[in-house]
Amino acid sequence: MHVPDGFFDAPTSIATGLIAAGAVGISLQRANREIRETGPALAGLTAAFVFAVQMVNFPVGAGTSGHLLGGALAAALVGPWTAMLVMSTVLLVQGLLFADGGLSALGTNITLMGVVTVLVGYFVTRFLLQVLPKRVGSIVPSAALGALVSVPLSALAFTGLYAVGGTVEIPIGQLATAMVGWHVLVGLGEAVITGAVLSAVVATRPDLVYAARHLRPDLVLVDADGNSSTVSPDRPIAARPAGRSLGVGVAVTMLVAGVISLFASAHPDGLEFVGAKLGFESAATDSAAAGSPLADYGVSGIGNSHVSGALAGIIGVLVTIAVGLAVAKLASLRSPARADVDTTV
Repeated sequence: MHVPDGFFDAPTSIATGLIAAGAVGISLQRANREIRETGPALAGLTAAFVFAVQMVNFPVGAGTSGHLLGGALAAALVGPWTAMLVMSTVLLVQGLLFADGGLSALGTNITLMGVVTVLVGYFVTRFLLQVLPKRVGSIVPSAALGALVSVPLSALAFTGLYAVGGTVEIPIGQLATAMVGWHVLVGLGEAVITGAVLSAVVATRPDLVYAARHLRPDLVLVDADGNSSTVSPDRPIAARPAGRSLGVGVAVTMLVAGVISLFASAHPDGLEFVGAKLGFESAATDSAAAGSPLADYGVSGIGNSHVSGALAGIIGVLVTIAVGLAVAKLASLRSPARADVDTTV
């Protein structure tokens, strides 16, 4: 749901830019506590993974596709404040290097995908963890539902912004119905991907999942007859250094960006589809970054589309890791004395 230039008037774009800048500024101030537990490398890897998975559009029917937004997943993995920095990093790299989303619409995209999805996903996840048993097994369904809800609410936020500053007059009721309807389907895919990723991480390194820390791990006891039972020990999970798990994460991320992305659906995403149906797609203008050698996720000068796409994905992963790591390190420069204050959302 990357918004291009031209969909919103200048005042609306400026307003969302200020919202995005404020969210990033606050996150830089408050992410230190989250980052200190596992180090900035995990934030950089999370940013790269979200970038890679966003390259993989999946079909949702009627010639439409969707892709992971990633806000709820990032919030569960690294915490809400760090997740806003992660999503902002992804959107910045996509906008500047790959012309994915307009540059004047960068604030809009950060607001919709880097703030709304993170906060909605995190609050839904946290609420469910207060209701469900406080053990690691509750993480996956809680975060998956948070991911599902975050996508149509982000689409609804887009509709609200369009009602204020859309550049083409269209019936807002029809826009809301179409955007929310299609993005509920995209949200189902978001929930599946979020649940699958968290299931894999929780099964191997639950301490690397921010939402799982300080919960009680599930232990399965098997007696002599082969009967099993699940118990929760008294000691909660505490974060440990990521170590070799980061190498595995980088390898998986490279595989997604360099290989799996080549099989992504070519159908327009939900926003493009709705824009074409309701007649505001023509308002989109080319990004100022359209002349980038990596625009449209291909390397200019390479004739083979598969090689070009794979190389662009790998370059994108490396750049996103570097930028994400730099941003996380910047956030970690806060005074430890101030970072000890509880600033959890």
